[in-house]
Amino acid sequence: MKSPLWTSDAVIEATEGLSQHSWTATGFSIDSRTIEPGDLFLALKGPIHDGHDYVEEAIKRGAVAAIVHKDYPSEIPVVRVEDTYEALKALAIASRKRTKAKIIAVTGSFGKTSTKEALKLVLSHQGQVIASQRSYNNFWGVPLTLCQLPENYDYGVIEIGMNYPNEITPLSQMVKPDICLITTVERMHIENCGSYEGVADAKAEIFDGMDRGSPAVIKKDNPMFSRIEARARQKGLEVIAFGADPTADIRLLDTTVVDNKLLVKAMIGARELSYYVPAVGEHWAYNSLGLLAVVWQIGANVELAAESLSQFQLLEGRGAIKEINFGQGKITIVDESYNAGPGSMIAALKTLGRLQPGQGGRRIAVLGDMGELGSHSKELHIALSEPIADNKIDLIFATGEKMYDLFQVLDAKARGYHDNDLEVFSIKVAEQIQTGDVIMVKGSRGMRAYVGRMSKVIEKILERSKQFNTA
Repeated sequence: MKSPLWTSDAVIEATEGLSQHSWTATGFSIDSRTIEPGDLFLALKGPIHDGHDYVEEAIKRGAVAAIVHKDYPSEIPVVRVEDTYEALKALAIASRKRTKAKIIAVTGSFGKTSTKEALKLVLSHQGQVIASQRSYNNFWGVPLTLCQLPENYDYGVIEIGMNYPNEITPLSQMVKPDICLITTVERMHIENCGSYEGVADAKAEIFDGMDRGSPAVIKKDNPMFSRIEARARQKGLEVIAFGADPTADIRLLDTTVVDNKLLVKAMIGARELSYYVPAVGEHWAYNSLGLLAVVWQIGANVELAAESLSQFQLLEGRGAIKEINFGQGKITIVDESYNAGPGSMIAALKTLGRLQPGQGGRRIAVLGDMGELGSHSKELHIALSEPIADNKIDLIFATGEKMYDLFQVLDAKARGYHDNDLEVFSIKVAEQIQTGDVIMVKGSRGMRAYVGRMSKVIEKILERSKQFNTA
């Protein structure tokens, strides 16, 4: 049985709303399609849909009430407010004030969603924890997560993202993190932030809602470490550095790939630990160090957390590795299709380089444009030729005008196919896959809602696989 989350009195007090009904809610949602019996529905007006059009549907699905800024018949249980988005923020602030949970904020240029999910997993073995759903890390996703946080939980893991400067500051001030983790700072959103340093400054906004003396966990092996460290110390925060650098507080000693898993050896304070992460990419060794640093700093059991990491499963679009029956053999797909930037692209190419193709197979990278790079776009796309060579990638399929800059400079034997039409491109790629291939698919997300546009390539490969296996 679910515990009470919100009462009508608590909502009225937080939002200064009006209601003629008394109720207790056990859940909170802004999407009428996900309503479960007992939920409280908040009707947000978006650029395409208006939640007010779905209030009655939400009530029929079992919502105990709705928060609205329009009038409804008196028999419909609503809390009438001036503006539902302002009400969402007010409820988030009220939830943060009342909770006893340790609040962990996670940001970074890449790896934040997967690291957030890994933190949720390891902490779930040590207490009650809630974490942001999917990549709900923006101006409505962050307050939504706080509104869903039960008062008596032990941990809340809040992902905070940005596209532009000054977006993280108000979210951090709302979340008031007890501790924060910056996974890494790379050249993503550089078009919007003006420079690499501007990206670092935007990520460092996560410190703006933290109390003096709170820990900030930062990757030491990063060109922007000193800049971010200085910002943290200006705020009076305690800096906890992780990385391979000998001066790091959490130090990477060694990584080995064993049966497609990383065996990580690390020094955490005075303790040496060895543990497995179900991934092959070296960046996951760093992600694991960051999250174990958080576990250490909040006083949870580090050894248990390290052991729990072996149960983590990489997310679709964010590094999940799939072995697929293909004709008389198999192929391997590394699904990195959700999004891309220079740093995450290099990490994905390194992952591909660590995987061994089957007999007669090839290492294939299927790459789409990296967005929001501004005037640096051409040089950063072309620069991928070096990690492609270093990691012995046999064949490159590329789509998009920006990725064509890279395609042109590749050795002729490495050029597979290029097309700006994603549908045509995806079909062509699928037609050229053969048994034993290892295929990594990655590109910027584009406008598709919760999956990257490059997932179209994986769809076509899977379709061809089914045709092969039913022929």
